[in-house]
Amino acid sequence: MKKLKVKQNYVKNFKNQTPLILSEAVDNTKQLNEGEIIELVDPRGGFLGKGYVGFQNKGMGWVLTFKENQPIDQVLFKQKILTALNKRTSYYQDEMTNAFRIFNGEGDGIGGLIIDYFDGYYVIQWYSEGIYQFKEWVLEVFEELGDYRAIYEKKRFDTKGKYINDDDFVRGERGEFPIIVQENGMNYAVYLNDGAMVGIFLDQRDVRKALRDKYAWDKHVLNTFSYTGAFSVAAALGGANKTTSVDLAKRSKAKTIEQFSVNGIDFEQQDIIVMDVFDYFNYAKRKNLRFDVVVLDPPSFARSKKRTFRTAKDYPELIKNSIDIVEKDGMIIASTNTASFGMKKFKEMIDRGFKDKNKKYTIVEEFTLPGDFMVNNRYKQGDYLKVVVLQLK
Repeated sequence: MKKLKVKQNYVKNFKNQTPLILSEAVDNTKQLNEGEIIELVDPRGGFLGKGYVGFQNKGMGWVLTFKENQPIDQVLFKQKILTALNKRTSYYQDEMTNAFRIFNGEGDGIGGLIIDYFDGYYVIQWYSEGIYQFKEWVLEVFEELGDYRAIYEKKRFDTKGKYINDDDFVRGERGEFPIIVQENGMNYAVYLNDGAMVGIFLDQRDVRKALRDKYAWDKHVLNTFSYTGAFSVAAALGGANKTTSVDLAKRSKAKTIEQFSVNGIDFEQQDIIVMDVFDYFNYAKRKNLRFDVVVLDPPSFARSKKRTFRTAKDYPELIKNSIDIVEKDGMIIASTNTASFGMKKFKEMIDRGFKDKNKKYTIVEEFTLPGDFMVNNRYKQGDYLKVVVLQLK
């Protein structure tokens, strides 16, 4: 096991059990190999933690144990995965939901490893070549359990920052896609063999339920950056008189039609528009369109031919555009999954947008990650989801 000296000004981080290993926190990172098991020591040689090397955009690896006498082996991986499964017992027993996260990276003790469950299918996401070296240790746990239809994987790493688009099937019986999963009684079509995205973001489960149960009835709901229309489905099932889904991706229209169809919703009664969201805002202003509820759930970063959108810089502009087309007593569901700032800064962005328009609002409800997305309290960036439900005054 290679020992790495931690620079003095980072020693406190690891004594406080911070799991992420930053490249700038240690010496001699050039001689490291992906998947290599390492021991972190302070400048005097005192033990700080053990982990593995896995270069990704967040850092160069993760601590797996802060116990000096605990070996990093298959037993440790098995222990962590089984502990995570036991914490999700109530989700497995939920008759209305059969798609959820069963292992959430550093929140469950292994940074860089994500595992989701879709009605008998497991999808393992590997976020670095380093964690991928432990593939057999992870698969061995599921072989011992044996209760699955199939296992798929997503390699979320590449030297050029792009998804490795090869055969995602690992073992079991290949699924016939789409499979239809349930979330709080709503149906969603998912594809586990079609690139990095499967068709639904599980972290928004609670927000979709709230939209359906509290905010959609008899409303016209605008769903921006709509992807496959999951929020639009929730709104329609919640009694919205109409939904409008807007996304720049051409495939979003067919995907949204499919999601409406698997829920028995007449998609022809809904508006599904392929357009840049900011262009749609301008169109809606020209046509004097108004909406009762506007859903804002943009990617952290997006680039089109006309513009580049960065949440950290451009979210106030998004709020201002929404204010222009929402009814005077309407609602905005503002969401971001950007990990680089917290809820306080997000609220400041929202407030800036309202002040620029000289408008007032109240915060009706807030959301962070649902319970199956376990968070490590020593790594605040892991609690990345921030959702604020706003009502205009």
